[in-house]
Amino acid sequence: MPIEAVSVRRRSAGIGRFPEVSGPGWMEEDLAEGKEEPEEDAVKEGVCRRCLYYVCPWCRPKLDDDDITDTEVTGVEDPDKKPPTDGIDALSEDDLLQVRSIDLMKAQAGQNRTEHRTDRYHGNNLIIRRGQTFQMWLELSRPFNAENHKLHLELKTGPMPTVARGTHVIIPLVDGLEDDRWEAKIVRQDGNKVQLSVNSTPTAVIGLYQLTVVTQCPKGDATSKHDPTNDIYMLFNPWCEGDAVFMDDEDERGEYVLNDVGKIYYGTQRQIGARTWNYGQFDEGMLTACLYVLEKSGTPPSGWGDPVNVVRVVSAMINSIDDFGVVVGKWSGNYSKGTSPTAWSGSVEILKAYHKAGGHPVSYGQCWVFAGVTTTVMRCLGIPTRTVTNYSSAHDTDTSLTIDVFFDENLDPLDYLNADSIWNFHVWNDCWMERRDLPHGMGGWQAVDATPQETSQGTFRCGPASLTAIRNGQVFYKHDCPFVFAEVNSDKIYWQRQTDGTFTQIYSEKNIVGHKMSTKAVGSDERHDITHLYKHPEGTEEERIAVETASRYGTKPETYLAATAEDVFLEVTMDGEGPRMGDDAELTIVLRNDSSQARNVNLHSQVAIMYYTGVHKATIKTDRTLVELMPNEVMSLDWSLEYKHYQDQLVDQAALMLTLSGRVEETQQVVATQYSFRLRTPDLIIKPIGEAVVGKKMSAQISFTNPLPRELKEVVLRLEGPGLLTVRKIPVGNIRSSASKTWTELLVPSLSGPRKLLASLDCKQLTQVHGVVDITVQDN
Repeated sequence: MPIEAVSVRRRSAGIGRFPEVSGPGWMEEDLAEGKEEPEEDAVKEGVCRRCLYYVCPWCRPKLDDDDITDTEVTGVEDPDKKPPTDGIDALSEDDLLQVRSIDLMKAQAGQNRTEHRTDRYHGNNLIIRRGQTFQMWLELSRPFNAENHKLHLELKTGPMPTVARGTHVIIPLVDGLEDDRWEAKIVRQDGNKVQLSVNSTPTAVIGLYQLTVVTQCPKGDATSKHDPTNDIYMLFNPWCEGDAVFMDDEDERGEYVLNDVGKIYYGTQRQIGARTWNYGQFDEGMLTACLYVLEKSGTPPSGWGDPVNVVRVVSAMINSIDDFGVVVGKWSGNYSKGTSPTAWSGSVEILKAYHKAGGHPVSYGQCWVFAGVTTTVMRCLGIPTRTVTNYSSAHDTDTSLTIDVFFDENLDPLDYLNADSIWNFHVWNDCWMERRDLPHGMGGWQAVDATPQETSQGTFRCGPASLTAIRNGQVFYKHDCPFVFAEVNSDKIYWQRQTDGTFTQIYSEKNIVGHKMSTKAVGSDERHDITHLYKHPEGTEEERIAVETASRYGTKPETYLAATAEDVFLEVTMDGEGPRMGDDAELTIVLRNDSSQARNVNLHSQVAIMYYTGVHKATIKTDRTLVELMPNEVMSLDWSLEYKHYQDQLVDQAALMLTLSGRVEETQQVVATQYSFRLRTPDLIIKPIGEAVVGKKMSAQISFTNPLPRELKEVVLRLEGPGLLTVRKIPVGNIRSSASKTWTELLVPSLSGPRKLLASLDCKQLTQVHGVVDITVQDN
């Protein structure tokens, strides 16, 4: 290939050979000295080609040697050498050591991709993990001679690469590689070809790098032209001990980095539901889309080497508030201008749509969508991440580290003051990393939340917050430990307004927040309870010390100085798995008198339709009753809610909350509790039909029965499965009350091994209907 550009070291005007200016003036000088005018055919568009050869590297005539790769010459050896004249050859590219070709050994199943555990990513670029060596071949214009020749590699990332910020990396050629350094070593030479082993640092900036090779010889320097096909993706490396995200358990790395299908839990602590989620971090285009999220944030790439910075950026960018991030959050129940949050079954469609639209947010998401997409981005970039569900998850709005409920003088709730809430469940993420910005011992799992609830340093994001700090009430450590602590271990404090307008604490509940914290188990589809990582066992001395330690840093540090009487207790129970959608809901209220005297309790109850976030939608039933308790008596009261009361009020998660409050006449003790429950929905039943073989057609049968005494309208079935089929939307139409429906869909597996086929129902009248089936695909 002909040479593209040559720049010659400039001589001073006093030498008289290469004047400083490049124009007709110096040509006239030569003609005045009696030199011949250029021949007519040597003039092109009024400019002498011979003159252009000496003055303008980009306009000079092309040479005929097509064997040389695109290379820029950056200098020549002798500044006093006379310019060529008629009969004297110009400086030949044969005088320079140049790069003919670069082979990054980037085949998906090749050595580099396999050793770096990136062989599952689609794409033809080299994808590597930092802190680990990779191999490459260079074909040069002549055999490399270490005595006369030198070379080094240059990698650049970001819009303004600089050496000082780590975004312009110069990789020298050395005799022996050392850890924690950017270095290259020749490990093999075969004629004009040399094989390099290249090492990167475990703190390198992640992202997409442009590669060039600089060669030097006595005749001058040359730089290979940038070729986009040789761009290199650099990722975090949980397999490298020097990387801040290093994780030493291979099974956990397989789960939290390499697993592209997982479980997300929802419901209530007594009625835990689970759905399968396609993270799809290895799908075609996903690595580019995930890096696009970082680029869209506008943060400098120089900070992308620190996982604390990266997860903080991702936490902000997954929600659309502030920065036109990936997903628009919506909790109103009206999703006519987008996709219902419950209809999504994976992240691939969302991230690809965001990337394709040039950063236009995708509608709509709620906490499990934000968390599922966050897991995809983090795992794609190489940060070990899991999706976590917290049941009875508190939202503290005033940094009091308590969930405050305010009543008036008559014990009626003061809605305008009751901003704090307890969500039936909330989904966020744990990311694994060393916390080099915190004291020793604060590393490991860090809570990261992309759902926009409260701002952190002016932006809607949360974390990374150390689970160790949260567990011990050390909420003074960054980032956002107070908020996460309140979500999992705050007490619920009840306040009553006095006649002078002040509020007095009248009751507290200590075991109401943070239960059954759930994530998918390593290596299986079972639920793994990780509550113990966030808090000490409820009621233990360690747990109480953590709560009181944390409260001292809140806005109500005196909360725990007062004590209350506790001889009457109130709780709500539910039989079995709870009520089904379409049936009456039945619960049991249990009152216990631990005193040796009779107690009379004025009990107030109300049941409300709730968004799963704990936001009140509508009160549908209220009641008041006087309960007489004999000494040491335990009394059970049946409570029921008929279908007709809730059928037209339910929202996304079919969630309800029973609120009970009362006062003991004899002691003025206040008893209160809130009980959240959901109405269970049916599953989609998926049955594979035929043998599952790569490249061969098979079928899947999906069955569903409408449990409601009403028609479901405008139903859409969604199917997807990595290695089985991309997202497929099937309009179903209407399904009559109690009617059963069966669909059969054809698919052609593209990948062998264990696979999962996911299905979900998109229907306004009935949400959270989904199913999954395991399919083992054989090679053809």
